[in-house]
Amino acid sequence: MQGGGIPIDLILYAMIAAFLVLRLRSVLGRRTGYERPPQPDRAAAGYDPRGARNADGSEAAAADGRASPALPSGQPAARRILPDPRSPVGQALGRIRSVDSGFDPNRFLEGAEAAFRMIVTAFAEGDRETLRALLSEDTYAGFEQAIAAREAAGERQRTEIRGVQEIAIEAADLRGTIADITVRFVSDQVNMTTGRNGEVVAGTEGVTELTDIWTFQRDLRSSDPTWKLVGTRSA
Repeated sequence: MQGGGIPIDLILYAMIAAFLVLRLRSVLGRRTGYERPPQPDRAAAGYDPRGARNADGSEAAAADGRASPALPSGQPAARRILPDPRSPVGQALGRIRSVDSGFDPNRFLEGAEAAFRMIVTAFAEGDRETLRALLSEDTYAGFEQAIAAREAAGERQRTEIRGVQEIAIEAADLRGTIADITVRFVSDQVNMTTGRNGEVVAGTEGVTELTDIWTFQRDLRSSDPTWKLVGTRSA
């Protein structure tokens, strides 16, 4: 471009970077207003990792039907919360089980946590293959767009899940054989985006508590055991 003006491609990259910041907030959640200091070992302090209505300790299956991976070293188990069976959400879970006799809410939550960790990590690393296997087509398209914008801007995303504090089933629905379950995740994360030269574009080295509301969906008559992510929002 002549006359010393700003090249149009730099303007486009700046617009992409601004879009990416907004997209990251919608995909991964938002800050809740404070950074969490290092936490003590809650198990040693008498914390009951099973919560009020937790699983009985049997091995759980991940969201794609495989055994759930072990928690990262040093991370306590998340508190898992299930709705009262008499509540509307609890009754919806009962209807899901009437169609799929193998469905168990506790095992579902363990699988949901495994999927949460895999999806958050895959998004940060730009792992499209993993995301495609765990997301619906529409949801994958949104994630892929954000990854492509990040790559075009020459940026890198660093995400570390330092701990998942709480997982709770917030809503459930059954339409024919299509089941939707909405889960609230409260986690401690480090999220930081760096530019081409390693400069910090967004985020911080500090640990921030994030609350994410994710909806998973599955056709209960399908031979595919995967509950796929179909929607995300921040609380």
